Amino acid sequence: MTEKTKTVGKSIPKIDSYALLTGKPKFTDDIDMRGMLICKILTSPHAHARIKSIDISKAEKLPGVRCVLCHKNVTRKAHTTAGQGYPEPSPYDAFIFDSKVRYVGDRVAAVAADDLETAEKALALIKVEYELLKPVFDPERSMDKGAPVIHDEKEAHVIIPVEYKPEKNLAAHVDMVVGDLDKGFAEADYVVENKYSNHYGQHCPIEPHIVITYLDENGRLTVRTSTQVPFHVRRILSYALDYPLKNIRVIKPRIGGGFGAKQEVLIEEVAALMTIKTGKPVKLEYTRKEEFISSRTRHPQVIKLKTGVKKDGTITGIDLEIIMNTGAYGSHALTVLSNSGSKILPLYRTPNVRFWGDTVYTNLPVGGAYRGYGATQSTFAVEVQMDIMAEKIGMDPVKFRQINHIKEGETSPVFQKLGEGREGNPMIIESCGLEKCIETGVKEIEWDKKRKGIPSKGPRKYGVGMACLMQGSSIPDIDMGAASIKINDDGSFNLHLGATDLGTGSDTILAQIAADVLGVDTNQMIVYSSDTDMTPFDVGAYASSTTYLSGYAVIKAAEQVKAQILEVARKMAKAETTEGMK
Repeated sequence: MTEKTKTVGKSIPKIDSYALLTGKPKFTDDIDMRGMLICKILTSPHAHARIKSIDISKAEKLPGVRCVLCHKNVTRKAHTTAGQGYPEPSPYDAFIFDSKVRYVGDRVAAVAADDLETAEKALALIKVEYELLKPVFDPERSMDKGAPVIHDEKEAHVIIPVEYKPEKNLAAHVDMVVGDLDKGFAEADYVVENKYSNHYGQHCPIEPHIVITYLDENGRLTVRTSTQVPFHVRRILSYALDYPLKNIRVIKPRIGGGFGAKQEVLIEEVAALMTIKTGKPVKLEYTRKEEFISSRTRHPQVIKLKTGVKKDGTITGIDLEIIMNTGAYGSHALTVLSNSGSKILPLYRTPNVRFWGDTVYTNLPVGGAYRGYGATQSTFAVEVQMDIMAEKIGMDPVKFRQINHIKEGETSPVFQKLGEGREGNPMIIESCGLEKCIETGVKEIEWDKKRKGIPSKGPRKYGVGMACLMQGSSIPDIDMGAASIKINDDGSFNLHLGATDLGTGSDTILAQIAADVLGVDTNQMIVYSSDTDMTPFDVGAYASSTTYLSGYAVIKAAEQVKAQILEVARKMAKAETTEGMK
């Protein structure tokens, strides 16, 4: 890109703004298909139990019911629901339906019927007898000797060589050491040691999980779903259903928010299987209550943090230990845990660092991808500890961070030692605006003045504080994006993107980038994104990486198209070179 841009960096209307304003875009639910069935799921009322018997006969006989699924009539195949890169680092510990339930809200059976009322009546007719098992709710006790084993099935496994011990309720483990911690703490004037914990959080996108599946005119399975990862949906469906990938098309229409909750193949396989069995279109949508019960959450963590600091503000060592609660299934168990170290520990310079973490199973709601992806949990602990250390040495918290945070041109051994689910890459901070950000923040909130005391009246107390957070955009050697561009007769362009617009405006941003390279207005770009049949591969929308990652794919594609156009122009002009042409 040139330094002077025509549209990039400029405020323009989103290309879908008028349609959004007038209610015209078609979200997943904004279509109706002839004969479409409504699917509802029966969930477990128990945290840990075996299904001794299940009787679906009365539900099947109810007029209007077209299909009833449970573990008795569905092939049992372990897979992961985590929509992340392949080979997947999450354990293969989930089943479409299983004879064992592992949390309140776990899937027991599903019904597809002509209407919602009939589907709900059919669910009430399903009789289930459970053998209650002892649950484990405390992540710190999950790996104790004699604790209930949550995944005692022989099928649970991993496909990459990572530490996975389901017989001990261990879903993932990470450890890393740099330097000599004992030496670091011995050199410290103060050693601070504390324990922190994070609570559950739920994403609450305005649009809940929803999918519509149907067979097209050629008998291919089409999956119209509110997802952040359409290509991962296709791959995981093919594997879990033993269905040819070439016969699956995944379309991501307009989406009403995701925040990581939709980086999961959560309901697509049930609706798809219903369509395969009945030949009819099927819609499955979570209610808000079902989102809270059966969707994904932020992984809670128990964090032990030990740090050493000298009176001059030098941090001599950081020892970070984490027990992460993944709940009943290990979705994103390794990568979220890894990020809790890799995205935080390089932020503050110290020669001695240790990171140790276990992700453990419990009979509680399932963790998954959530904005910040592990970094937010450990940031809470580290930033509180930074304030405590600053107080110990009598230094302003701002100054303490200013003298310790990583700066432009610097690196950290943690980058190479610890990546996202595997060993990382050596990296240098080529740009860093944190110093300027802190200076601006201090000025704008009148930090010095307010730190001297803010008058408080009544029960409400006022204060000011600060925290720093480092995140990463795109995973080196793993993430990828792609784009293709076609010129039309009138000089307009079709821009096909694998990238998924979650409502963030990436369709608009990527159109701006292409338009800038090609030297046209953005309204000359016709954007189509996130259709596994029509658009090139993309890993999906997460980690705030779409502009950075897919943006460079757009630049490369646009540059190639521009070069082809200029070459044709050169031949038409019978010129020797394209130099001087724009």
